[in-house]
Amino acid sequence: MAYATAYGALVEGGPVAAGVYVLLTAAGGGVGLAAIQVANRIGAAPIATTRIPAKRQQLLDAGAAHVIVTSEEDLAKRVHEITGGRGVTTAMDPVGGPGLVDVIGSVAPGGRLLVYGILDPRNDPSQGLSTVPGIDVSLYTLFPVTCCPQRRAGTVEFISAGLEDGAFTPVIDSTFDFTDAAVAHCHMESGTQFGKIILTVER
Repeated sequence: MAYATAYGALVEGGPVAAGVYVLLTAAGGGVGLAAIQVANRIGAAPIATTRIPAKRQQLLDAGAAHVIVTSEEDLAKRVHEITGGRGVTTAMDPVGGPGLVDVIGSVAPGGRLLVYGILDPRNDPSQGLSTVPGIDVSLYTLFPVTCCPQRRAGTVEFISAGLEDGAFTPVIDSTFDFTDAAVAHCHMESGTQFGKIILTVER
């Protein structure tokens, strides 16, 4: 599902061209890491963000072309430095909240911002942000690539090819027994995880 989300945003729903920059916020999560790998596969340059300095090297090792630590750096300023003042053509954000203003400021005129989550509920991006002049701001879901059998088949084909040739390697942070689901949730809420958290269920 993480790869399908990244595929729909970067490949199927308004393709990202090779050689351009894409911004992936909260990139240490499952979708962010999948999006780094998808961006690299199609020849785009992923700029990853994290609030936690310790994740900088992890994200670089995971394939990010650049990493911005938002607790220490000005997001929009660094993006424009990296892109030679142009900004990114596509940004994917699962956070929302007041920080979305900085993400918008990182997108080039005519670019796209896809909001696929609202981890920070202080600002609902569906209210008013769709009218931001010069860029396309939209709430993004998996529906477009899962509702149509033909599009779903294309999604599966793309992801399967990446898994088979090693371009896609799911990143697993930790594994918990299902009985420890509360502990797993606490770990997830801490924001220190890198990749997916797995719950195992005995049969």
